[in-house]
Amino acid sequence: MKIFRGFLLLFCFIPLQGQTIYEKYFTDKVLRFDFMLAGNSNETAVYPVGMKEEPYFAGSRQHLIDPFNYGNFKYEVFDFSGNMLIYSRGFCTLFQEWQSTEEARTTDRSFYEVATMPFPKEKVRFILSLREKNGSFSRLYETTIDPDDFYIRREKPINTSFSRIHGSGDPSRSVDLAFIAEGYRADEMEKFRNDVKRLSEVLIAEPPFNEYKDKINVWAVEAVSEDTGTDVPGERIYVNTVLNSSFYTFGTDRYLTTTDIKAVNDHASVVPHDNIIVLINSERYGGGGVYNYYSGTTAGHKLSPVVFIHEFGHGFAGLADEYYTSDVAYNDFYPLKTEPWEPNITTLISFESKWKNLISKDTPMPTPAEEKYKNTVGLFEGGGYSAKGIYRAEADCRMKSNGPRGYCTVCREAVRKMIEFYIK
Repeated sequence: MKIFRGFLLLFCFIPLQGQTIYEKYFTDKVLRFDFMLAGNSNETAVYPVGMKEEPYFAGSRQHLIDPFNYGNFKYEVFDFSGNMLIYSRGFCTLFQEWQSTEEARTTDRSFYEVATMPFPKEKVRFILSLREKNGSFSRLYETTIDPDDFYIRREKPINTSFSRIHGSGDPSRSVDLAFIAEGYRADEMEKFRNDVKRLSEVLIAEPPFNEYKDKINVWAVEAVSEDTGTDVPGERIYVNTVLNSSFYTFGTDRYLTTTDIKAVNDHASVVPHDNIIVLINSERYGGGGVYNYYSGTTAGHKLSPVVFIHEFGHGFAGLADEYYTSDVAYNDFYPLKTEPWEPNITTLISFESKWKNLISKDTPMPTPAEEKYKNTVGLFEGGGYSAKGIYRAEADCRMKSNGPRGYCTVCREAVRKMIEFYIK
């Protein structure tokens, strides 16, 4: 467990320094930077849209610098006068997923995006970077942000009712989850609150979340839709919903997402939140999750609880899909000559940085898919949408299937590290 101990040891030295940095540079509010990502399979451009002040920064006041190096993008905030890094976050987007589709080879598109940070007291430099195919980051965009800029919108948050479903902790020392209603009419909000309660209870019972029950706050944001449900373009079904969600994302029938990130974040801003869950009022099977973007699932299918845990693994902890037999829209999503940043898959390029130290010397590598290795940490070939060249840690995991197994050992450890990041 050398890697995990080192992680915790690092955190032991951060708190006082982090708290001092927060008090020096930031207020308790949020600065939201809205922008567009545009391009095609080979090009990415950034176009700023605007800035906005939001009322609640829920993140840790001590862990301001992202230690994980997750995500296909990252943004960094530097002190303008001293050039010191004072805040950073990694994230993913649907734009980056779209770039790996066939359409992106011949078509340009743009996607709305949002970056949030604690509101600065003085001028800062904001830098947005893209992870290249070789795993390194390159700078895409840079600007100076002046907190006194009169173009920063300081309007009232959207007028939406909300309630706290679980938890009573200080947001700065808790994981705050904002569930946002999608496809629920005004007369269906009691159903929405009950759906949030049911799914949040599933989450809190799932290891390792069950170890942190008193460190998780769950909020239900009652975004009101005109119609019930969600769009199903493949069946010519279209409804009027507040977050404009839709099945058939990138042509995949079960992939349920929304590109209306502005509406999602407008509604999430009414509560303190570290992570967003879009809960869709549908009995169909489907969902989607994107790291530090949002997680989404339908509420009414019999498999909704396990789909939610899977998608939340993406959105909250940056876990990769471990399946490799289902149809997806992506082409060569993971270059085999680059180590994936996700903690639960490997191409063996830098396996020492993953779970190699957790594998017993008696376990063969690669590990055969035999019954005796069913619950063993090993090196199982197949994952990340590819049957060859990409490996996962265990034979089964919630990130691989909807079977009885929850998160595997490696995924649980990744989730635990992320929880600790937010609550310390």
